[in-house]
Amino acid sequence: MVDHVELRTGAYYDSVSLMQVSRAVAASPGVEAAQVAMATELNVEVIRGMGFELPDAAPNDLVIAIRGDEAGIVAGQAAVETALTELRSAAGKSSSMGEAPPPRTLGGATRRGHANLALVSVPGAHATTEALDAINAGVSVMVFSDNVPLEDEIRLKDAAAQHDVLVMGPDCGTAVVAGVALGFANVVRPGTVGLVAASGTGAQQVMCLLDAAGVGISHCLGVGGRDLSADVGGRSTKQALAALAADEATTSIIVVSKPPAPQVLSDIERYAAELGKPVHWATLGAGKPDLTAAVEHALRSAGHAVPEWPSWGAGSSTAANGALRGLFCGGTLADEAMLVAGGELAGSGGGIRSNIPLSPELALGPDLRHDGHVVIDFGDDSMTRGRAHPMIDPSLRLERISAEAADPTCGVLLLDLVLGHGAHPDPAGELAEAVRKARATAESAGRALPVVVSITGTQGDPQGLQRCATTLADAGAEIYLSNAAATRRAVSLLSEEIAR
Repeated sequence: MVDHVELRTGAYYDSVSLMQVSRAVAASPGVEAAQVAMATELNVEVIRGMGFELPDAAPNDLVIAIRGDEAGIVAGQAAVETALTELRSAAGKSSSMGEAPPPRTLGGATRRGHANLALVSVPGAHATTEALDAINAGVSVMVFSDNVPLEDEIRLKDAAAQHDVLVMGPDCGTAVVAGVALGFANVVRPGTVGLVAASGTGAQQVMCLLDAAGVGISHCLGVGGRDLSADVGGRSTKQALAALAADEATTSIIVVSKPPAPQVLSDIERYAAELGKPVHWATLGAGKPDLTAAVEHALRSAGHAVPEWPSWGAGSSTAANGALRGLFCGGTLADEAMLVAGGELAGSGGGIRSNIPLSPELALGPDLRHDGHVVIDFGDDSMTRGRAHPMIDPSLRLERISAEAADPTCGVLLLDLVLGHGAHPDPAGELAEAVRKARATAESAGRALPVVVSITGTQGDPQGLQRCATTLADAGAEIYLSNAAATRRAVSLLSEEIAR
């Protein structure tokens, strides 16, 4: 194998775009590994950790690192040029002589364009500066960036309150504002339900269930997964609730969250009670309704019928020996799976190990391995440093599926698949192939390996809900639109001995 490394000075591209470029290059024939990224401290660490020898570089340098055979290097370089050319073309038409130069700062861009919302997607270490620039310009901001320090989040949200604007994030992966999708978002029908979401995939699950029930949304305002923590104290949640309460197009509100700090939730509930609009709660926690049950309650409260939630290939699997292994791209879906499974597994509800455990003593070690029940969130900040979110690049999860198939302690695989804007263009194809191979590996060892998939999507999504679900069902998986239903089905497939 040959390594090719080059630096391009002053060639800046945003991190999300370069993650897509890296994926395209890595998929080129003959390429074993590839990373195309700006030479930030984190990215340099990641690239050197991949074994590349990297010369001294500045954060404004573009690093192109490719490993492969000789033909692969050529193919990878060609893929880089094609992808970068497309990025430059999409960036806009060239200015003619005499036109004003493009703005150099985010605040300048918002002032010139009379914008009222900005999106920040840069490495977390630099996100605060960009977001503050927008806030000081009087603009609400969605901070897509993760790995932003907690103290910076509080600083941003306090500044936003002073300027009467909203901070969505940091690590806000999903928002829909007046029908415009930002980050990872599904194509859902317009309606009158507003969402406030301290959760990305949780918001997507709720939106898709509402859509399946024929109910649309007015806006989905993400606030970042830490907003309802004790430290942040619901700063953005209160502002988002107030904004939706003042919005004529919104008649009711659903608050969606990973398990919040109890005292913060109580404070938010008191605040919401004074808004004058119905507020429903899809806030996960021990003893609380799952997301599907919360949506069903909201539907009944508004006089809507609760449908039979779609499934594909349901009931086609038989019980197997072994433990539950949940491999998730969505952190909130992983949280919900642990809560639901904990209630279903007799005597072992508190025994689900995870990299995002419900209690500290259940934290997985660095190798993320255990012989018992395990749920892993591959989208956690610790696993996305220097690489794309698994809804874009699922390679780490695909590797783990293969490893679980060869592990005799794995009884049932529980997976999620999230469709929509921003996600992988054909996630079902790669996942179905991994499922097919996993089941064949287990079968060759004399084991059954049931696979249950929670799919979050709509018929309007670019990937197509029906097509993706059918593709996975053809590979032998059972698929459920409700993540809670998928989890209960997965648990039901464990042998009674293991479930105890």
